[in-house]
Amino acid sequence: MTRATGPFETVDWHVGGEPFRIVARSPEAVTGDGLTVAERRIVATASEEAQWTRALLCGEPRGHADMYGGFLVPPDDAGAHLGVLFWHKDGFSTACGHGTIALGAWAVASGLVPAPDDGVTDVVVDVPSGRVTASVRTRKGLVEDVTFTNVPSHVHARGVPVATSRGTVTVDIAFGGAMYAVLPVESAGLRVRPEDVTPLIGLGREIRDALDAAGAAGHPGDSRLSGIYGTVFTEEVLPPSPLPGGGRRLHQRNLTVFADGQVDRSPCGSGTSARIALLADAGELRPGDELRHESVVGSVFRARIAGHTTAHGVPAVVPEVTGTAHATGSCRFTVDPRDTLVPGFVLR
Repeated sequence: MTRATGPFETVDWHVGGEPFRIVARSPEAVTGDGLTVAERRIVATASEEAQWTRALLCGEPRGHADMYGGFLVPPDDAGAHLGVLFWHKDGFSTACGHGTIALGAWAVASGLVPAPDDGVTDVVVDVPSGRVTASVRTRKGLVEDVTFTNVPSHVHARGVPVATSRGTVTVDIAFGGAMYAVLPVESAGLRVRPEDVTPLIGLGREIRDALDAAGAAGHPGDSRLSGIYGTVFTEEVLPPSPLPGGGRRLHQRNLTVFADGQVDRSPCGSGTSARIALLADAGELRPGDELRHESVVGSVFRARIAGHTTAHGVPAVVPEVTGTAHATGSCRFTVDPRDTLVPGFVLR
């Protein structure tokens, strides 16, 4: 195959510290007519062109082991503004809350989706796990924040024991656009803090590998969404407190280890959605309540239950997650045909 040498142009944003690299001119293999975004993800996974471009833009020296981004693709139909294939250092994911927040902010800030100087504009995005909405709030012509309404999220399993190098831990499994294993970080003798990131990466990998080997995370309606995508380590910051006007605020912190050892710098949008499903199922979070969800770097998402529904025959909630997005720059990458390190590498 003749690989393109570029230039490859990207627009880079971050959401709560987590990068999101937007690629508007995507590989031809994933932009053809007649496919859904879920089908395009399967094509991308098998495509040498798409995988090579992903590796080029994600890996070093153009990216790093925790880089994240997405290829823009046609939506499933005219009901959405755009489609996206999310990628990381190991491949293409089924969902990404922080990426959806970034895309909403970018679509409004760039003028792709017209928006008033003051108000809320819905940017509808087709992702591999379904159709989601980024509600972008503008004030004086600038993006203030974005509320991401996710696909229905549900509890998959409770109290699953997993043998690890730190002893046996017990996890819950929930779906928030992808499957997550969720457990209190103190059960592993650790904290959600920068100095514990390295052991949490190792533990997250162990938990994912053990659960996938056991086939513990089969999606009830779509096998393409099966398998543990990430491990969410949770920690309570403060006990629940009253909200002005009614309801309660839960104040928690989390660190999400996803794919093969990547650490989400944000509170993780799809991981937060899985957390919402678990808290709602336990009766700890009700309509009108808010989860203040912090990341390991101190960034915050505010999350709530937008509604209750049924998905694939199981009870589910519709999560809403609010965060902020900021542009960090634009890039124009090239490839020197003499470069023996193309498409790149990762040191993890």
